[in-house]
Order: sequence, then structure tokens, then C-alpha cells
Amino acid sequence: MASNDLGLLALRLGIGGTLVAHGAQKLFGAFGGGGIEGTAGAMHAMGFRPGKRNAVLAGASEAGGGALLALGLATPVGGAAAAAAMAAAVFVHKPNGFFATSGGFELPAVLGLASVALAVGGPGRFSVDGATGHAFNKGWTTVLALGAAGVGAYSTIKARQATVAADAQAQEAADAPADGPGTPVAS
Repeated sequence: MASNDLGLLALRLGIGGTLVAHGAQKLFGAFGGGGIEGTAGAMHAMGFRPGKRNAVLAGASEAGGGALLALGLATPVGGAAAAAAMAAAVFVHKPNGFFATSGGFELPAVLGLASVALAVGGPGRFSVDGATGHAFNKGWTTVLALGAAGVGAYSTIKARQATVAADAQAQEAADAPADGPGTPVAS
């Protein structure tokens, strides 16, 4: 049905375009973004080490995955790449609650879920995948891409959690009194 295909086209263009813009901020400093160096510093501060490698991976996953979604080309791969980046972003924003107005995970959650839905549901007829007979959009591609993205996201999130915990422990040790616990206090 043409209306379903038009709906998928609109969804792909909106989600894909948003992801491309976010990735361009990280990679090129577009739209007021920090570029690689600025994003690398932010990634390092958030616990993603090394910061520069993680900045490139996040930017490429967002921009590349978003471009593939917008085009409807290798849709499962694009959706999986974008979803993996958004899963990590959800964990960064999770302490702030759900809503974006308080720095929460609302936006990355919606972008990630829409990316997964497109990866699983397909791009529709008005897409490069549709024009090529779905040469890059097979059932096994979807399973493989989402599986690999899940493993990558899980590994990245776990490594960040370990880094954040180690940083907190180091900060706590640095903030501890020099004399140590149990030292009598002069009156």
C-alpha cells in the first residue's frame, strides 16, 4: 500500500536526518557541535575511553546509520548502528530521568527505538533497498546487524560503567583526609 510506504519514507527521512545531524556535530563540528576534538573531550569526561576513538565511533554510527536509514539502503545495518549509539546515550542520560527537558534519555530512546523498528520492519517501497530488490535487506542481515550492534553496545556500556566507577573511587580516595580514618581531631 502506497500510504504505508510514504509513512515509512517520512519516518526514515526524519529519524535518519536527525541522526545524520547529530553525527555531523560530533565528526565535523556542524550545527554547533564540538567536532572530533571537542566530542573526544566530552566522551572522555563521560567515561568513554579513549575519548577520540569513541567520538569517531559514535559520530560514524549516528551519521552513517542515519544516512543509511534516510536512503533506505542496507536498512538493517543502518538501524542497528544507530540503535547501538543511542543505547549508549540512554545510559549516559539515564541518571537525569526520562524527559529531555531535564537532560533525560527521552531523545536517544526514541531515536534508538525508531531505528530498531526500521531495521526490523524494513524501509518500504520508496527506498534504495526497494529499488534493488532488497539486496542488502535480508532477514539474516537484520539478525546479524542487530546482534553485532547489541554486543558492541553492551561492551561499550560495560566498559564505561567500569571507568565511571574507577574514576569515582579515585576521586573519593583523593578527597579523603590525609591523616586517614581514626585520627583524633584536636579540640
